[in-house]
Amino acid sequence: MPTRVVFATGNQNKVREVNEILGHDKFEVVSLKDMGITDDAEENGKTFEDNAYIKAKSVWDKVGGYVLADDSGLEIDALPDILGVESARFMGHDTSYDIKNRAILEKMENVPSEKRDARFVCAACVIRPDGSTDTVRGTMEGYIGDHIEGERGFGYDPIFFLREYGCSSASLTDEGKNAISHRGKAMRKIKEII
Repeated sequence: MPTRVVFATGNQNKVREVNEILGHDKFEVVSLKDMGITDDAEENGKTFEDNAYIKAKSVWDKVGGYVLADDSGLEIDALPDILGVESARFMGHDTSYDIKNRAILEKMENVPSEKRDARFVCAACVIRPDGSTDTVRGTMEGYIGDHIEGERGFGYDPIFFLREYGCSSASLTDEGKNAISHRGKAMRKIKEII
């Protein structure tokens, strides 16, 4: 029987991704909604790692067992002060990513291609039934394109391009993205740990 892992998120896209990465044979990843948890922890940490732990601990205190949380975001070298740990809150939670992506492209309009480097970062924290924790980090390097491309993925994927693939991360298949993504790298490290 698979080990149940409560993933401290309400984002079903993330739950699907993590279920695929961890593997349905060994783990059953369930969301906060699946557990009937509706309140969110206040993400007031200074780093992705801080926020991942805050979220995991908040849920672990309620349900125990294996709890997993991540905090991820986009870092853009040319815009160091607007995203990072604030990526999801950029322009407000209720603003669509289509609007957010267009705003970033507008801010990057005059930035030359050699200065458009960016990376997705994912810190993941697992808390075990005994309360012990591990936190890991994964990154995916790329750059901010000059247009929106792709129908897959979510969030900032349509403006984040990968040099080695010549396309946005929103153009990759789910399997292709999971193989190289920041979350995929972090979750494979977590899989080894648990």
